[in-house]
Amino acid sequence: MTETNSIEKNWRLLVVDDEPIVGKRLQQIFGKMGFTVETYTNGTEALAAMAALPFDIVVTDLKMDEIDGMEVLNRAKELNPAVKVIIITGYAEPETAEEAYAKGVFDFIAKPFRLDELKQVITRALEEFTSQPDGPPEP
Repeated sequence: MTETNSIEKNWRLLVVDDEPIVGKRLQQIFGKMGFTVETYTNGTEALAAMAALPFDIVVTDLKMDEIDGMEVLNRAKELNPAVKVIIITGYAEPETAEEAYAKGVFDFIAKPFRLDELKQVITRALEEFTSQPDGPPEP
């Protein structure tokens, strides 16, 4: 898939980060690309949103109050095993990354990250969905 300003399907993207500016910025960027984007500053509200309506891709911060990114990863996978979860963190420890990959994270990105880097990871996630013989999975 080549990067364009719009996407073919109405892909649902969830952003969970306790820094409101991160969610706001990603909502602007990916909304313009054609994603339906919802943003939350805490994991509890994000999990409720995921339970109500599934998302294709979840971008979550690792370190947050109450519910952290690992718990968001665990719950997202329980609700929808096909979801692609991307963890972004300022605390990129090798052990934490290994644990995240063992739990099924799609990618693990250190903050500060370049927007192009996140776009490439999300494009790869979409390519995985669209390369499946039966198309994207229905949760």
